Formats: sequence, structure tokens, C-alpha cells
Amino acid sequence: MRILPLLCALFLMMLRGAAGLSLARGSPQDCQRRGGFCSHGSCPLGISRVGICSEQEFCCRSRWYP
Repeated sequence: MRILPLLCALFLMMLRGAAGLSLARGSPQDCQRRGGFCSHGSCPLGISRVGICSEQEFCCRSRWYP
């Protein structure tokens, strides 16, 4: 019974993490507002995907952006 609260906490952390993995769909203006830029195909090395600008463009942002 002592393990039950730990399992519940772990389960809730997993749910929150899974929700953050989806890419937000938006416009190039939304991407720029979030401090990113649209890149055709894929993001450059060291830059992470944070959303989708269009069907062929991803919203990319540096990991070190505040």
C-alpha cells in the first residue's frame, strides 16, 4: 500500500509529459511570436521543433531561447 501513492504520482507525471510531446499547429506569425522561425523540411542541427507552420514547414526554435 505504500507504493500506491508513488505509482499515482509517476502515472500523472507520464501523462503531463505525453501531453507536451505534440507539436502545435499554427501560422508563421504564431511561430514568430513564440520566438521561432519556419523551416522547410526539418530544423537545423541544435534547433528543436516547437510547432508546425504549414504542411511542409516546421516551427523551429533554439533550445536556449528564454
